[in-house]
Amino acid sequence: MLKLSNIDTFYGPIQALRNVSLGVEQGEIVSLLGGNACGKSTTMKTILGLVKPRRGTIEFSGQRIEKQSPSAIVRAGISPVLEARRLFPYLTVDENLRMGAYVRSDKPEIQRDIEKIYELFPIVKSRSKQLASTLSGGEQQMVAMARALMARPRLLIMDEPSMGLSPLFVDKVFDIIQQINQSQGVSILLVEQNANMALSIASRGYVLQTGEIVLNDTAQNLLNNPLMQKAYLGVA
Repeated sequence: MLKLSNIDTFYGPIQALRNVSLGVEQGEIVSLLGGNACGKSTTMKTILGLVKPRRGTIEFSGQRIEKQSPSAIVRAGISPVLEARRLFPYLTVDENLRMGAYVRSDKPEIQRDIEKIYELFPIVKSRSKQLASTLSGGEQQMVAMARALMARPRLLIMDEPSMGLSPLFVDKVFDIIQQINQSQGVSILLVEQNANMALSIASRGYVLQTGEIVLNDTAQNLLNNPLMQKAYLGVA
């Protein structure tokens, strides 16, 4: 479904990604792991067209997208759940959800999708009339996920969904990620620092270090990899 081949991305003269190649198949959850400032968010921004690669290609469902605009990429079927949620703070939860459907004009279907979202996220329904700024971090994360689904994506890219959440909400969020994948068939690229949680629900994973892919394996093999255990999983 998604294929990055030999991507080099720069910020001015500074190279942020070097020869990055990765893929996500239909129906998969794939984790992109690594520490701070390793290039995870830059990879996400490059896929979404927010940063243009200097070299390499990006294909989505067989079509080249590395030169397309972010809005065209969303219309093609890729939706982001951004780091730190990035909700519209002075809009209600319901209004935030409708903003997620801005590329759509099928109003009856949009309303039906909102009802489906409320079934998947009961807590979002109970907060539907509240301003987004009044929600807890965990509640905001769920609204951000729900908003991304309103675009009817085939691929969801999630940037650090566990960041700043209590352990209870981390578990809830990862349960919902699995549910979205299994019940709706949405493929997911999960950009995360929490390697244990991410690999517990993924089929495969990639590890970025200083802008390069240094490990690429099944989730189970990565969990058992001594280098991975020492660097990211807290195993001595």
